[in-house]
Amino acid sequence: MHVGSPAEPTADAATHPLTASVLTSEALAFLGELHALFGDRRRDLLDARTTRQQCIDRGLRPEFRADTAHIRSGGWTVASAPADLTNRRTEITGPVTREFMTAALESGADVFMADFEDATAPTWDNIVTGQHNVAAAYRGEITPPPYTTTLMVRTRAWHLDEKHITVDGEPMAAALVDFGLCVFHNAKVAVGRGTAPYFYLPKVEGQDDARLWNDVFDHAESRLELGPGTIRATVLVETILAAFEMEEILYELRDHITGLHTGNWDYLFSVAKTFRADPSFVLPDRDRISVTTPFMRAFTELLVATCHRRGAHAIGGMSGVNPEGEDEERIASALRKVSVDKRREAGDGFDGTRIAHPGLVPVARAEFDKVLGSSPNQIARQRDDVFVMADDLLTLPGSIGAVTISGVRTNIAIVIRYLGEWLSGNAAVVIDDHLEDTAMAEVCRAQLWSWRHHAVEVSDGQILDDELLDQLIDEEFASLRAALAPAQWANGRFDEARTLLRDLVTTDDYPDFLTIPAYELL
Repeated sequence: MHVGSPAEPTADAATHPLTASVLTSEALAFLGELHALFGDRRRDLLDARTTRQQCIDRGLRPEFRADTAHIRSGGWTVASAPADLTNRRTEITGPVTREFMTAALESGADVFMADFEDATAPTWDNIVTGQHNVAAAYRGEITPPPYTTTLMVRTRAWHLDEKHITVDGEPMAAALVDFGLCVFHNAKVAVGRGTAPYFYLPKVEGQDDARLWNDVFDHAESRLELGPGTIRATVLVETILAAFEMEEILYELRDHITGLHTGNWDYLFSVAKTFRADPSFVLPDRDRISVTTPFMRAFTELLVATCHRRGAHAIGGMSGVNPEGEDEERIASALRKVSVDKRREAGDGFDGTRIAHPGLVPVARAEFDKVLGSSPNQIARQRDDVFVMADDLLTLPGSIGAVTISGVRTNIAIVIRYLGEWLSGNAAVVIDDHLEDTAMAEVCRAQLWSWRHHAVEVSDGQILDDELLDQLIDEEFASLRAALAPAQWANGRFDEARTLLRDLVTTDDYPDFLTIPAYELL
């Protein structure tokens, strides 16, 4: 079945040396079908998000939906996981560069999530080269058999466009481009080597998002002559609204889904973004909030209980510690914190966890081995002791802490540093011994906007207004320039990052995602 016009690369995209092999005529026709069938529904989905946000800005609080109570009370379960996704105790994630993919696939991790979203700046070179590298991985050209690490691919989210591929002059949804190219080129190859196309789905906000993805999967399976349920997915729960619809997300994708993942930093960003108009949701310095803070713990425990009740995996949060460098004592301290965090996750019932560096695989595995033993997962461990109400997810304790000048400076420095690298094509940046991706920059930017918008009083008694922000931005910019090596500074786009940060945090109209205006500068 062929529906709609084939997709087309823009003029600059067509000149890339790998475009001809990645964007074949058959692949472009398939992308055109996806756009024709699902493009309007995706736009309607985004419009509904805007309307929902306007209601929240007027004071509406999320609740567990009354119209889907029958789903939450039903006795259904999701489809059993395929053999190579039953044991997921260690999952490594990172960009789709050849270098990182090689390290990840040889790391000994159970799963590698090749990331087209937060860890990959969406330059056309990164996207098309990333698709080429993913195809090479499926063919066994990066890591030869036997395969011990299962490959999954994270697409970009529904709200993002891919301006380098159009249909009738309209940019395609980046999510459909990433998914479409990957499944079209690699599904049969993956099945032939005993695995299948497995995906991670980011920024899902609820049942409607999941239903759209499910229909995309069903169409792709039919069109590419794959058996029903061949395509499998794990959903990243990294928005506060998705926390209220985890049952519904699992239900809509029940023939395709294998689990949910706790996207802790994006989740914190979502809290700040979603309730930006509410002064009771002004967050303190980031280091005052952790996964054990009550509203965060309510979210993670609810996720484990929900997943296991429905037969799905619960995957814990990501550790971005980078265990490299000359300060051995500092690295040892960071690794101890990773062990403590993974010990807590395993004890809470998570079936696996995520790390961003191959050196953390043994650290994470050790903690899960202690709890799981020879069992592949903990799905049989039902968390019937968990009872979470809407207020548990929405109540920030008043004694949580304060906003300090140091906290403001830290956030400014991280965003300038990260955006300066992102605009140069690098979205996985080592900052203060951590491998950071877009999620961290979003949290910092969202907090800065909120603190300025609500005119918070910082710890030294000053009000965080535009004048103080400008002063601190300029000072942190100068400090960063002094700290970086000349070559590193020259390779970044830090002047543009400073300007963009100032625009993002001083506007009264909250920009939903910093990557949207930043994308226009690529």
